[in-house]
Amino acid sequence: MVEQEPQKLNFKLFGMYDVSEIKVEDPGLRCSINLDARLMLKSQGRNSKSKVGRFKTNVVERFINKISNAGHRGKKHKLEVGHATGKFEKNAKILLEAFKIIEKKTGKNPIAVLVKAIENSSPRDEVTVIEYGGARYPQAIDVSPLRRLNLSLKWLVHGSSDKAFGKKKSFAQALADEIIMASEESGDSFAVKRKKEAEAQADSAR
Repeated sequence: MVEQEPQKLNFKLFGMYDVSEIKVEDPGLRCSINLDARLMLKSQGRNSKSKVGRFKTNVVERFINKISNAGHRGKKHKLEVGHATGKFEKNAKILLEAFKIIEKKTGKNPIAVLVKAIENSSPRDEVTVIEYGGARYPQAIDVSPLRRLNLSLKWLVHGSSDKAFGKKKSFAQALADEIIMASEESGDSFAVKRKKEAEAQADSAR
């Protein structure tokens, strides 16, 4: 009697989106973009205590957490936005609505579109300041995979927030438009602009 292999459970994100066939093409981001499908994307900060633990957090969950900080610029909260709050469920609904808009406009898996947008908007180089002999000089440095992901998610959210702030366009619509433009590497994308600015500054500081 031949034993049958047990069938593997194929979980879908939010019960709708299959991530089993999505591949990260950028080799520098493969270790930082986590696409493990789970029934509930809510780790409640269990993996955020260390940098190593953050690699275990699903990239969609990290994106939802970034939405709650849409008004932050630098170390200050400069913009007051009513679209997003600290409630995980409300922010998840905003992202789900954006995913539905992306799927309707592009006909593609919105998770795959998001991954492509992250790849196109994550900078490889940036500038830091070093002090030598009492003088401060700009120095170009390589960006770590985790910081590349953090910057990309932050810029996607900031660009969407700015396009929806005080306007008729909803936050979900602005978020969907920003993700689509970044996935196409459009010059109208706020995240792609910030990436090119960071890499241009790094090139001039070499």
